[in-house]
Amino acid sequence: MSECQLYKYNISFYAIEKDEANHFANDFVESEIDSDYVSWLNFHSLSDRESVEKICSKLGVDKLSIEGIYNNIRRPKVEEYPNYMFFSIKSALPDESNSSSLNQEQITFILGKYYLISFQEKLSDHFTDVRDRIEKGRGKIRSKGTDFLLFRLLESIIDNYFEVLETISDKITLIDEKLHVSENKSIFKEIEVEKRRLIELRKIVQPMRDVTMQLEHSESNLLDRSNFYYFSNLKSSCISALEEIDANKQILDGMSNLFYAAQGQRMNEIMKMLTVVSSLFIPLTFIVGVYGMNFDFMPELKWKSGYFIVWGIMLLTILGLMIYFTKKGWLKRDKL
Repeated sequence: MSECQLYKYNISFYAIEKDEANHFANDFVESEIDSDYVSWLNFHSLSDRESVEKICSKLGVDKLSIEGIYNNIRRPKVEEYPNYMFFSIKSALPDESNSSSLNQEQITFILGKYYLISFQEKLSDHFTDVRDRIEKGRGKIRSKGTDFLLFRLLESIIDNYFEVLETISDKITLIDEKLHVSENKSIFKEIEVEKRRLIELRKIVQPMRDVTMQLEHSESNLLDRSNFYYFSNLKSSCISALEEIDANKQILDGMSNLFYAAQGQRMNEIMKMLTVVSSLFIPLTFIVGVYGMNFDFMPELKWKSGYFIVWGIMLLTILGLMIYFTKKGWLKRDKL
């Protein structure tokens, strides 16, 4: 796949061009930006920094904004300038591997009156549905401006958040099933991995919610007031995702407590069994100890059946204790 894709469209026309970054660095601003069309330029790589800086410079993008494309954001913020808006967010995609980290990347947007540029750090397709809408003319996208295109792109990223959440929820279901049938300690590790993934996802979704709130209340003339409703929906979706993340985290916390309780109960069962065995052998040890003393005067030692009598006493002692423990319920194994 080429480094860049350019979609140029209006209500009755669309065109797609794919090429390297340096090609668009030379022609995009002069040839592709037109008031009759929406131009969406998407970068799949940031390796050609010279071309990125060249395009941004031609568009009058501030140097701090250009640096922001390459710097890892800590707290996303929508920066409004007279001719463009700039912000970066984090994306997340479902990861088929067993990695404890999410498959994420930083995506930066530069929104102008007739153009939108999106910068992805690597080759990963977040926007399949948006491309399909443009190519097939589905929905309102071809009749709307760049702000509505931005809404659709952000919506696709948020949809990916929910896909990640669904993947984690499925994993939690599998862990719950194993938790009730297995004593393997690796289950606890799986619980902690999913907890870390949820915490990581929360750190991604919450800034996105803040960005959508800023867009919803923006006074920039680059955003049509009639489209604020859509950004409000994005904010609601982020809030729903955060609530689902917190709910899943509570489920995992409950699983951790259940795991510890099960481990504690198993330890208690072991200790109870050891106590019962010790209780059975303590009186036997006492009896054997008494008759193991080397005193000259021990009448029982002269009895002809003394050996068998002692064995009988010991067996009766064990039987009596077993009956006593059974009546008390101490030999019954508790189920969690």
